[in-house]
Amino acid sequence: MKYKCSICGYVYDDAKEGVAFADLPDTWQCPLCGAPKSAFEPVEEEAQSPPPAQVSGQVSVPDAFPEESMQQLSIGQMAALCSNLARGCEKQYMPEEQGLFSELADWFTRHAPQVEDATVEAIAAQLQQDIANYPQANQTCAAQADRGGLRVLTWSEKATRMLSSLISRYQREGDALLAGTEIWVCSVCGFVYIGPEAPELCPICKVPSWKFNKIERR
Repeated sequence: MKYKCSICGYVYDDAKEGVAFADLPDTWQCPLCGAPKSAFEPVEEEAQSPPPAQVSGQVSVPDAFPEESMQQLSIGQMAALCSNLARGCEKQYMPEEQGLFSELADWFTRHAPQVEDATVEAIAAQLQQDIANYPQANQTCAAQADRGGLRVLTWSEKATRMLSSLISRYQREGDALLAGTEIWVCSVCGFVYIGPEAPELCPICKVPSWKFNKIERR
């Protein structure tokens, strides 16, 4: 049997490793990204995929969105949105637009009110809700043939799953999880890594280690 890490794609092959995946201890972690054993899924034989639908012309966009679909974003959400747009502009080599979105992100961050109920339990629940929403988001992008959106969702879902697994570990181990180590965050895709040094390559988006930011402790 083969088992694939749902975070970075590392494949554990029972035949090559000499130890059955089922016999590995629950504390075993992915050697590439550090994801827990529970993040691995059995590799099934790939079914023959139908050819992708041909998209001709431009995708029709409604003149106006239904009012009930509109949502007012909080200051914190605006900060995150502008930060993500800044990173998107960086990837597209648009430095002027990147700088403007970064300024907006900094302004919203400075003016965001403190969250009073940001408990570990609340964060864990929100991450699980985010994971549950990905299938619908993927279906929407696929229906619009939005390859860029699908790529972003793929990275985002993997980073979210990794963060969820780290939160679960923190709930079990407490501060011992972070003792004698460092926390690194990929500035491109948001992948979170715990270790003395940042990984040479991000397991999700493959950028080099210098793209990781070390989170300073208080």
